[in-house]
Formats: sequence, structure tokens, C-alpha cells
Amino acid sequence: MPPILNSPPNEICILRLSAVGDICHALPVVRSLQRAWPATRITWVIGKLEYALVGDIPGIEFIIFDKRAGLQAYRALRRKMRGRHYDVLLHMQMSLRASLASLLIPATIRLGFDKKRASDLQWLFTNRRIAHHARQHVLESFFQFSLALGVQDKQLTWDIPIPPALRATIRARLPGRPYLVISPCSSMAYRNWHATGYAAVADYAAETHQLAIVLTGGPSDLERQMGEAISRLCHHSVHNLIGQTSLKELLAVLDDAHCVLSPDSGPAHMATSVGTPVIGLYAATNPARARPYLSADYVVDGYTQALQQKYAKSVEDLPWGIRMRDPGTMARISEPQVNASLDRLMADHPLPDDAR
Repeated sequence: MPPILNSPPNEICILRLSAVGDICHALPVVRSLQRAWPATRITWVIGKLEYALVGDIPGIEFIIFDKRAGLQAYRALRRKMRGRHYDVLLHMQMSLRASLASLLIPATIRLGFDKKRASDLQWLFTNRRIAHHARQHVLESFFQFSLALGVQDKQLTWDIPIPPALRATIRARLPGRPYLVISPCSSMAYRNWHATGYAAVADYAAETHQLAIVLTGGPSDLERQMGEAISRLCHHSVHNLIGQTSLKELLAVLDDAHCVLSPDSGPAHMATSVGTPVIGLYAATNPARARPYLSADYVVDGYTQALQQKYAKSVEDLPWGIRMRDPGTMARISEPQVNASLDRLMADHPLPDDAR
């Protein structure tokens, strides 16, 4: 497919509202555009929560779209767009809410997903589409946007700022030795493993690899209850920070961590963005599509077995990204599997001599 543009555009608007993990997947595309076209002005229409993570990145104008505001969010976006016109809109979110918002963004080229992947009728809201590639990781599918514009150099960099004062504050609340972060919950409960397993792996990490344990997560009742259960079941002390950090503070926790254990969730991809290796627990979602991008070797895969048992078919024979929401799916993952993955990670990323 020939590139859509023959020269750098003056202004680009990116429409990617949520979620945190997908914001992390989209950011390398933005970094690639910034490197290729340093004079191009970039605007990013983004969700309120997600803005808290990346809104201080220099060189980008962020416009917050607060979905909880309902119609007021659309009215606010319309006001912000008065008098503007973009050479290109990158419509990088397949949802009706985002597509309706895209109608308020004036742009000559409205680039979206190819028709085969464009769920929620997204293709009706675009006039150009990225090339179709079957069975891609989400991050690779996002890179199709920059490639479609003619930017061939893919920058796998994130560089999300962490203010020094914030980093110093959060370090005062952390163990003074290498630690494993357990981020036990996803926003989708069917992706979550169980407290018994997390606690057993935490004890194994402490006893076998001399890692301290830090729990992280949001303020929901489910996450707080999970953190309390893990802490109660562990035989070793646990630093429970669930519900006690902002997204920026969480990023600082993940950045200083030796490694992370998480199901398919935003924090897993945040950890990837700061170069921290992740043990990803995947039985409900396809790890080939949504794993922590730089930690393929440490994924614990229960997904293949779950598909085979339910459908008597392989991953290759079923729609890409099909989810397994059946109760008990994540229980296919065993503690020995997770411990083995931790062993592999520690062999690849050993503790410094003075930390052993």
C-alpha cells in the first residue's frame, strides 16, 4: 500500500480515549511520528483517567474527553475544535462513543482501521484505512497507522515523565530492596486469578528469590478485598499499596520494581513502558494479541487449553482475540506454572550481587 502522505503534515489529531493499556500501546506510534516529523503539531483527544498518566508529555496538546460527562463531553469537544482543521485524524479507537466524537474533529484525512477489524462500524466514520494484517498484537496494529502515513521507522519508546519529587515520595513508601509487584486485578473481573495463587507465588518469590512483595491496584472494593486476602494468606510481609497510588505514582512503583506479576491489565502494559519485565497471566484473553509486548517469554498461557476444551479448536481456527469469560477459566493457571515463569525471568534478570 503506498503511503497516504507525500510530505509531513502541519497538524495531526490522535483520537484514542482509553484504556490505560491501549494508551501505552499507542504511545510508541506517537513517538515515531514525533521523531519523523518534529515540526508537525500533534493534538491527542484522550480520556480523563488516561490523561493523568501521559498528559505531561511535552510537544503534545492534550484535549480531555470525559466520558462520564455524557453529552457535556461532546459539547466541550465541539467548543475546543472551533476554528481548527487537521491534515490527518488518526481514529485509533473502535467504539461508537469515540466514532461519534470523531465527527466533531475537522480533518481532511480520517484514518481508521481496515474494514475487517473495524468493529462498532468504525469504518463508516473514516475515509482512509490502514492495511489489513491478520492476527497482530495490538501494538503492532497501532503501528499500521504510522506506516500508512509513510513513517517506516518504528520507535519502540515511551518516555512517560515521572517527576523527581513524586519519585522520591513514592520510594519512601517502598521496600529498600528489590521487589516483585503483584497487580492482581484487571478492570474485567473474568481476567483475574485468585488470591490463593498470588499469595503462594508471593511466598515463593520471597523464599526462593529474596524479593520483597508490593501489591498495587485501584480503589475499588474488589481490588481492596483481593489485596487484603493476599496479605492475609501470605506467610511473608507484604507492602499493600492497593488504592493508595495515583497512575503516576503507580508508574514510579513499576519503574523501580524488579519484575511484575499481573493478568491482562493496564499496569502490565505500564510496566512494559518503563522496561520492567512482566509475568503475564493469560487464560481469558489471547496472549499473542494482548500480552505485555516485551515479555513474551514470561507469559503463562492457559488460553490455548481453554479454547481447545470449549471449542475443540486451536487458536488459529478461531476468531482472533476471542475472549473466554467462563467462570473458572483463569483457574487453569497453576502456581507451579507461575513459579516456573518467575524462575525464567530471574535467570534472565538476576539480582545484583549486593541485593542477594
